[in-house]
Amino acid sequence: MKLKVCGMKYNIDEVAALQPDYLGFIFHKPSSRYFEGTIPELPKSIKKVGVFVNHSLEFVLEKINEHQLSCVQLHGDESPEYCDVLSDVCDLELSDESYQNNLNKVQTEIIKVFSIKDKFNFDALKPYENVVDYFLFDTKGKLPGGNGYTFNWDVLKDYPSTKPYFLSGGIGLNELKNIKEFKKTSASKFCYALDVNSKFETKPGLKKIDELEKFKDEL
Repeated sequence: MKLKVCGMKYNIDEVAALQPDYLGFIFHKPSSRYFEGTIPELPKSIKKVGVFVNHSLEFVLEKINEHQLSCVQLHGDESPEYCDVLSDVCDLELSDESYQNNLNKVQTEIIKVFSIKDKFNFDALKPYENVVDYFLFDTKGKLPGGNGYTFNWDVLKDYPSTKPYFLSGGIGLNELKNIKEFKKTSASKFCYALDVNSKFETKPGLKKIDELEKFKDEL
């Protein structure tokens, strides 16, 4: 499984040195992990993910261009139509030709988030099948993400798709045993990556390097 470390804000270089597959940067201002500033140069093997919640297409595209994002993670109520337009940025009619040219150089994948607690209607995925690259399943809570607890992974045994998905929601060192058991089940067949965040922090956005390294080594 791939590893995504989300909610990056402070010790970015230290986390990048661990060589996770993805680093997530939250561009949603109400979040305590809201990122503003410049992302330092990262190893080419690490994909930069921008996390958005019901933002305008213009705002998302600006951030793709500004930070050369490899992935966009949509954590709100974005429609399939919204995702369809976003997945085809080259066709957007933007007034600044140089801005358009820069966008064309970035191959950006789309991750659509769905929240789960004890059950989930997988019919909700169907309209998104052809317009996103990955699904991400997170814990349903008060916040769009970073709630710090897991959902019932048994729900995923009914996953009807072949699209790869990210597993998120309160994953920390204490979940290693459960992850290893989960990997033995049919529900994990299309689990492409694990997404970790709040369980590896001393405060929002500041990651525990030793614990992340241990988690990665155990995986």
